[in-house]
Amino acid sequence: MSDLFAPQMSKEMAERRPLADRLRPKNLAEVTGQEHLTGEDGVLARMIAAGSLGSMIFWGPPGTGKTTVARLLSGEAGLAFEQISAIFSGVADLKKVFESARLRRMEGRQTLLFVDEIHRFNRAQQDSFLPVMEDGTVILVGATTENPSFELNAALLSRARVLTFKSHDAASIETLLKRAEETEGKPLPLDADARASLIRMADGDGRASLTLAEEVWRAARPGEVFDTEGLGKIVQRRAPVYDKGQDGHYNLISALHKAVRGSDPDAALYYLCRMFDAGEDPLYLGRRLVRMAVEDIGLADPQALVVCNAAKDAYDYLGSPEGELALAQACVYLATAPKSNGVYVAYKAAMRAAKEHGSLLPPKHILNAPTKLMKGEGYGDGYRYDHDEPDAFSGQDYFPEKMGRKTFYDPPERGFEREIKKRLDWWAKLRRERNGS
Repeated sequence: MSDLFAPQMSKEMAERRPLADRLRPKNLAEVTGQEHLTGEDGVLARMIAAGSLGSMIFWGPPGTGKTTVARLLSGEAGLAFEQISAIFSGVADLKKVFESARLRRMEGRQTLLFVDEIHRFNRAQQDSFLPVMEDGTVILVGATTENPSFELNAALLSRARVLTFKSHDAASIETLLKRAEETEGKPLPLDADARASLIRMADGDGRASLTLAEEVWRAARPGEVFDTEGLGKIVQRRAPVYDKGQDGHYNLISALHKAVRGSDPDAALYYLCRMFDAGEDPLYLGRRLVRMAVEDIGLADPQALVVCNAAKDAYDYLGSPEGELALAQACVYLATAPKSNGVYVAYKAAMRAAKEHGSLLPPKHILNAPTKLMKGEGYGDGYRYDHDEPDAFSGQDYFPEKMGRKTFYDPPERGFEREIKKRLDWWAKLRRERNGS
């Protein structure tokens, strides 16, 4: 009897598979969102046409098709496909995979080894791939959501080509939803605004968009069509793709810093709120704003540092969510303030000089002479007390004699530093006059 029901059971099991699994592309031409790789003129299509695959690292966000493309490559190139995950595999598992690949190679068939989350392997584990890549035992295809430059060994990267997978844009996810509707034989029960909202919720993740679509179909009663508010009630919004210890974190903080430096308060607020929304520690953001105040505004607006420290303290006092407004205010203040890296540049130049010139003694005329011996050595001789001089400025040289006078700080004529520059120019003029130069 079981044989009679086997085909029916198989069909039922197939229908229970997740929609994302049922819609996996059957060939590279069906892959959407990665046309720069899989299209007719794409890198991977050219490799297949040339009959020559090399080891590769697929780098990109979740849900962009890295696993699917690796499997399709093996099929179109006629290679055996092996898949492991760096999360669940250790050295013993790698040895088994390598041995199986060697046996296949002896039989005349090469293996494409797909390693998901390859950045999770430590340095020694990554090094274990090198011999089998070099002798052709495996063609390695590693997948990572993290920047390979930071997470993978240089030796491994030198033997593999890095291919970047892009997040799905709205058009690409719309294509996936239309395929899902064809497969299900019914339209997605959403109005136009709700459909656009679902696409935004997917956050560039194709797999997530199909999972959300499944949730909508399950929840909808016959004839029911959801608006944006109804969609929000039946699906939980996906958390933004953001890991506070990884690339997403560094990308957004970099974007915030550059938006502030670029005097764009709207973009700066957007990235600040992206990080608030993703659960970033507000005090971390407060510290970063303080850094921006001294690095990019500096003395062009000395109040910037005061404002940022006050905002950090206000958050510490009020907590969330009220305190976040203080940080937002500081962010806008920085973005709209005049910009100068004059002090930052001067500091770096002075630090280089300090390291280059070693332990040079300051000029003796500015050194105190608390003992007779030091007085006899000329310490303090010729020192002029600036407050007793005309304009409260003596014009004496304060650099070590063997070093000579240097200029590190050159303020731009912006904001408060315009006034500072006037003072410095005036003092330079007096120094030349009083020293006869």
